Amino acid sequence: MHEPTAYEITTPRPWTEPPATATRPVILPAEIPPGIDWVTLPNGVRTLAYTHPAPAQQIPVTAAQSIPAWAKTTALLAPTVGVGIGAAGIGLSYAAPGLIAMTHALWSAAALVVATVIAVPVVIRTARRAVGGTGTGGSTTHITQNITATGLFGRANGTINHR
Repeated sequence: MHEPTAYEITTPRPWTEPPATATRPVILPAEIPPGIDWVTLPNGVRTLAYTHPAPAQQIPVTAAQSIPAWAKTTALLAPTVGVGIGAAGIGLSYAAPGLIAMTHALWSAAALVVATVIAVPVVIRTARRAVGGTGTGGSTTHITQNITATGLFGRANGTINHR
């Protein structure tokens, strides 16, 4: 006949039939091996599943870097330039009365130069007339030059006539 088996063979039940009283096994949290955890499925059922542990975030350890030379130069130069500009402003405030006086002196000197440029020819012309210029019937010298040249770089020939 039949030989005895170590397991029981059951016939499949239709799905419409409710299952027999099933007992859920109880697993303590200490018994859950690493890499397995409780998860909630999209249909809301909670079950155990394999999980990938999130790697611990490594904070990169960077060695202390030295400050570049250009940054040091700029950091030292900025206050120096600021102090220099401030000192120049203070100096100009002290020099302002003298600068105003110098501008008046320069305008006076410019007026003197203009007056000299106008007065010297007038004085020379008046002196020539008094000594014997054309207004008194004296003779004057006339010089006439005639210069001719052929071509752009040709040799020039000329005559000078004294009368």
